[in-house]
Amino acid sequence: MVRMGPATLLASFSRLSWRLLLLVCFPVSLMVLADTLGWRFAFRRNRVPFFSLLWVRLAGEAFNLTTPTASVGGEVVNAWLLRRHAPLDESVPSVIIAKTTLTIAQGVFLLVGIACAWLTLPAGSPLLTGMEWLLGLEIIAVGGFVLAQVGGVLGGVGRVLHRMGPSWAGEGAQALARFDGALSGFYRSEPQRLFLSITSHFAGWTLGALETYLILHFLGVPVPLATAVVIEAFGTAVRFATFWVPASLGILEGGQVAAFAALGLGTTAGLSFALVRRVREATWVGIGLVALAAMRPASHSPVHGVPEG
Repeated sequence: MVRMGPATLLASFSRLSWRLLLLVCFPVSLMVLADTLGWRFAFRRNRVPFFSLLWVRLAGEAFNLTTPTASVGGEVVNAWLLRRHAPLDESVPSVIIAKTTLTIAQGVFLLVGIACAWLTLPAGSPLLTGMEWLLGLEIIAVGGFVLAQVGGVLGGVGRVLHRMGPSWAGEGAQALARFDGALSGFYRSEPQRLFLSITSHFAGWTLGALETYLILHFLGVPVPLATAVVIEAFGTAVRFATFWVPASLGILEGGQVAAFAALGLGTTAGLSFALVRRVREATWVGIGLVALAAMRPASHSPVHGVPEG
């Protein structure tokens, strides 16, 4: 049994010193910008100011990480907060498309991580096998999600609701049909923006590997960049597979400790790394909650073309 007392972890944090403040700000700020850009390209045109998207995204991410909404509640919050800038007929499809391109980019990044794992891990490594299984799971999930969008599942749900006969079903069915049309129209007519959205999100995942590299360097556990990519790719895959757990709390830490052990870096380094990441995450969740609180009163203002309430 491995024992990691508070003194051991405190020594790891004391090694960071002022560098912890640096890690809280960089490179995560660039990651946020890249992911916001990915969302911006999920619109058919740039009608929403970039920094409005940024603050809304921070608010939605904070909501996802602090509530048991299976990483979906924050997307609803995103669409709702954008009412001042875009009608729901545009904001809802953009949120769905951005979620899709974010996950596709994460799958591509996991594939890169597996390629790096082939170079750094022995054949038959449980970590490599786990990454390959997680990639297969993600391909199935993302493929189904994309097919559902292209196949007009939302419109089908709307038609079912309409047949059920509730008073609100007709209006809901029309809204779902419009969302369906917007989604299929984007995938058919905006291949360039689709590609740019995926590329922007992929840049965000890659910056996460840079953050891993810097954290370990500052903790006194220097690793090659390829190893940092493996650690980050595995961590993102664990988050994907445990999306229903708020912030993948506990599961992610266990996975990272296991990954560090498999890479021969030690369990103490793995837990120290996980805790540094949580400190950074908690800081940005706080920023997102402030943004959410600041935007809530303004979000009740009607958008041109969208009835209030």
